Amino acid sequence: MGDSAGLQFVSSFAFEAMQKVDVVRLAALSDPELRLLLPCLVRMALCAPADQSQTWAQDKKLILRLLSGVEAVNSIVALLSVDFHALEQDARKEQQLRHKAGGSNGESILVSQLQHGLTLEFEHSDPLRRLRLALSELLVIMNKVADSNGEFFLKPSELFESPVYLEEVADVLCILQAELPSLLPIADVAEALLHVRNGDWFLCLLVANVPDSFNEVCRGLIKNGERQDEESVGGRRRTEALRQLCQMNPSQALNIRAMVVEECHLPGLGVALTLDYKPDAGDDAVSPLVSYVSGLLLGTNGKVRTWFSMFIRNGQQRKRESSSVLWQMRRQLLLELVAILPRSRSTHVPNDRDMEESGSSGLREEHVVKASALLRLYCALMGIAGLRPTDEESEQLLQLMTSRPPATPAGVRFVSLSFCKLLAFPTLVSTPEQEQLMVMWLSWMIKEEEYFESAAGVSASFGEMLLLVAMYFHSNQLSSIIELVCSTLGMKIAIKPSSLSKMKTIFTQEIFTEQVVTAHAVRVAVTNNLSANITGFLPIHCIYQLLRSRAFTKHKVSIKDWIYRQLCETTTPIHTQLIPLIDAYINSILTPASKANPEATNQPITEQEILNVFQNSAGLADGSRGAGRPRYSITTQLLILYYILSYEENLLASTKQLAAMQRKPKSYSASLMDQIPIKYLVTQAQGLQQELGGLHSALLRLLATNYPHLCLVEDWVCEEEVTGTLPLLRKMMLPSNTCRYTQSQLHQAFQKLPSSSPRLMRILEQLSLLPPADLIPYAETLTTSMALLLEPSVPRRIVQTLNKLWMALNTVMPRRLWVMTVNALQPSAKLLRQQRYTQNDLMIDPLIVLRCDQRVFRCPPFMDIVLHMLNGYLLASKAYLHCHLKETADFDRQSLTVSSLGAPGQPDTPEVTREELKNALLAAQDSAAVQILLEVCLPNTEEQQLGASTESLLKSIRDPLPVKSKEETPGARASGSTETAAESGLFSDLREVQCLICCLLHQMFIADPNIAKLVHFQGYPQALLPLTVAGIPSIHICLDFIPELLAQPQLEKQIFAIQLLSHLCTQYALPKSLSVARLAISVMGTLLTVLTHAKRFAFFMPTLPCLVAFCQAFPPLYDDVAALLVQIGQVCASDVATKARDIDPLIARLQYMKEKPQEVMVSGGGSSMTSAQRTAEELGGSDPDVQLCYCVEATFMDIISSTLHRL
Repeated sequence: MGDSAGLQFVSSFAFEAMQKVDVVRLAALSDPELRLLLPCLVRMALCAPADQSQTWAQDKKLILRLLSGVEAVNSIVALLSVDFHALEQDARKEQQLRHKAGGSNGESILVSQLQHGLTLEFEHSDPLRRLRLALSELLVIMNKVADSNGEFFLKPSELFESPVYLEEVADVLCILQAELPSLLPIADVAEALLHVRNGDWFLCLLVANVPDSFNEVCRGLIKNGERQDEESVGGRRRTEALRQLCQMNPSQALNIRAMVVEECHLPGLGVALTLDYKPDAGDDAVSPLVSYVSGLLLGTNGKVRTWFSMFIRNGQQRKRESSSVLWQMRRQLLLELVAILPRSRSTHVPNDRDMEESGSSGLREEHVVKASALLRLYCALMGIAGLRPTDEESEQLLQLMTSRPPATPAGVRFVSLSFCKLLAFPTLVSTPEQEQLMVMWLSWMIKEEEYFESAAGVSASFGEMLLLVAMYFHSNQLSSIIELVCSTLGMKIAIKPSSLSKMKTIFTQEIFTEQVVTAHAVRVAVTNNLSANITGFLPIHCIYQLLRSRAFTKHKVSIKDWIYRQLCETTTPIHTQLIPLIDAYINSILTPASKANPEATNQPITEQEILNVFQNSAGLADGSRGAGRPRYSITTQLLILYYILSYEENLLASTKQLAAMQRKPKSYSASLMDQIPIKYLVTQAQGLQQELGGLHSALLRLLATNYPHLCLVEDWVCEEEVTGTLPLLRKMMLPSNTCRYTQSQLHQAFQKLPSSSPRLMRILEQLSLLPPADLIPYAETLTTSMALLLEPSVPRRIVQTLNKLWMALNTVMPRRLWVMTVNALQPSAKLLRQQRYTQNDLMIDPLIVLRCDQRVFRCPPFMDIVLHMLNGYLLASKAYLHCHLKETADFDRQSLTVSSLGAPGQPDTPEVTREELKNALLAAQDSAAVQILLEVCLPNTEEQQLGASTESLLKSIRDPLPVKSKEETPGARASGSTETAAESGLFSDLREVQCLICCLLHQMFIADPNIAKLVHFQGYPQALLPLTVAGIPSIHICLDFIPELLAQPQLEKQIFAIQLLSHLCTQYALPKSLSVARLAISVMGTLLTVLTHAKRFAFFMPTLPCLVAFCQAFPPLYDDVAALLVQIGQVCASDVATKARDIDPLIARLQYMKEKPQEVMVSGGGSSMTSAQRTAEELGGSDPDVQLCYCVEATFMDIISSTLHRL
């Protein structure tokens, strides 16, 4: 609004005085300044105040005294004497009239026909007519603004343009708005004043006389403003008016700027207010302009970013104007940039010698942060807002970017930003001189990188970024360079990969050849205490990219030592690049860089270096904790463990490719793996999952594949029991000063058993309160003394406590504990021969675990330990054989292929054979273990003499209280008390062992149903069937293969199948059991017709009692069973028909029992059964057919009695 340039505006001093009603300040104003505020002051003096205090009365007197000497006060008083109510009614009538007329300029109620122009009429009019003239003109403008639909117009008006009457018109305007606020809302009046000349001046006077309306007026003007204010005249006028208002009230300028950003209107106003803002901070602070524009472009609000970017783009399309806010902003930014440049820098390019010798060419330390902020701002302006820099701006930017900052963290940040800006905007380098300057600066970066890192005390320096970019250029990963630049600058910039071609040439041919990159990378120091807390680009990023591109192997540069040192310098939280680095390193060890050079691989970490990492670990082989703090952190140990496991897994997966190249990398020895506390480390990692990221889950995956015996479900459950809430509370109750027993004291207590039982119990109870890791020193003493606890005089509580300690130790050192335990439980004969088994021996032959002292089989706590170890070693043996087969199969097949060229199909045969042999061996191991365990369940000679039986488990389940059903005399009970006690004690141990074995067999059958099938096809003693059926819940799967077992040609297997089925039908009376039972009866009928005389007796004598169980479980089978029994009796009777003894009465009785079973029982079936049994016993040695006939009769009687008993 250049039309009001010569007018005097209200000063900020005067506005603040009006806002605070500071009479003293008002009195200090000059007459011209006071003249602008007269409407408000006169109303303040004449109107009745709401404040009746004495202070305001004094201030009012001062205001009256101040106004007494001003001539213009009289005209304002005259204006206030008008009847404003009548004036408002006329104004509203005129508005209605104009609304009906459609806004046309017809007759006016406020103003009659004008004889002269508005100016002359205003001059000659009385106060009322002046008010009417101004009100009429103002209403016309307001109505036109309301009907304009946002289109700007500038209305010519004599009244608002005449310089002679501007002050009088302003007085009238202020009085009208103050007296008629409902008719003339101040926000609408302010909007209307923008459409007349001198509107900004009138607006400032209006707001100055109503200072409380400042925020309301500004918000209304901003809300109605344009999204891009410099695009139109109206936008520029609005911006200028608001700018004048903020100059009048500078304390609210930043709030008005915030409104601009909130509404996303008038971006030029926000910049203009920032340019007008003068902070009190020193020169070293970042300027408000840089902070404001950076916040808009780099903030999180995408709407604001787009809005301001459009302002930049549109502003560049117009011709350069000095009055444009955009060019004012650019000029100010350029001035700030030039102000911080080193004084010796000029537009010409100095040579390298000048740059080295000139100490003043460096950037001053207090300007580094400001320079970094300016660089980021220019990156945002150019990359996000599309700013096209002028030649002058480009030159000065390049001078700033290639300056040398001091060696501080801020200096490192500045160099990184400058480097990324060069990559993001390579067009800044356009001339050969500028290119030479850039190359010299990059060379300086390479030279000074180590000094900067050491002097600045930061781990992430710009040297790593240089290396990383060079590696990306060599591998043509331009998208990775773009991601690196964007992440460093902290903004998303659209960079075309084609624009990096010049920089790629400079990097790959002049500065960083690939050989230089690899040689330099190895010499870079590792990052001390590397963790995820260290941000930025580190040496590990460079090494990782070089490993991926195979640069080290290509140029024969050893990287093993660097990687080992970096892994040793790690801590939690784990850095995200460590696991990918290990994976890339393993790949470079196993896979050559090219087929032409198969030896071009990296060297693996040596076994001694790995052992050094674990030398003070809690679970190492010596069983002792380090005297001081462990040398290496738990993070290092876990990473090395991940490296070993992943290396072994990848080695197995790559055997085919390695065999094709005739390469066989060395695998880590079993002795090394035995010395690494794998389970302890994984347990430690479980409590650090948040700090370790994905390392814990990766370790679990590798363990489940290669060490399944360390991932047993029982172990995880046991760990919960050891580390759960209750054990933790017990440990918290343990005083810190409690006496710790030594290993020698524990050993002496074991040796003096049984006299030292109480002392040993105290020691063991004390040890049970310790954490599992603290039990490791006692492990050898506890295991070597286990054989001493097998004596009968040792209390059960001691053995049970030792079992608890063993399970606790099993959570931290399972593999070594298992070997020690197996060796300790050997029979005394083997102990005398000093035969010691190793971990490898036990994985090759897991059945060694069961070759222990026979007393262990009747010691339930120790049997629990043995079964736990057996389950683990069976799984370990599977993994061991699988790995062994995979390690050797491909190389053997490769050699076989080479030696048998021309023999089609020959190479595949050994592979199939080896796999089948492995599966057969595993099946034999599992079935042998099951058979041995089943044999353990059989009572020995002593237990048989005491009456123990394998059927006791089944009977106790079916009849839990058999003793209560019998009456005994007191004398009989007393005479048998000793025998009952002995039987109870032996039976208790046997029963518990049987339960433990059945539990393990149940798990094995669930894990692999083929084991159950194989064991039952092999068969086992019939006396064990009640135990296995009742104690192994998963044995019902046998119903699936019993038909196949019945179809076997061996008579023994058929007998075993029928006996097993009889127990299964009793235990699981299911529809499937019924169908299989029908099949068994049918098979028995078929066999009756085909078996010879001798085989018939051998088959039916043990199987006939099974028919009783079939009928008990499934009564509908009675008819089929009875028919079968009659048929068997008839066949046997026909064979003995020629003999002296007449058997026909027996056949007649069978038919009678089949037809009328109830009458048989009523007429004394019990005596008949006894007679049949007695006769069979008498004739037992005479004729098998006779025995079979009487056995059939006995079976009939059992079926009938059981059926009627149930009724």
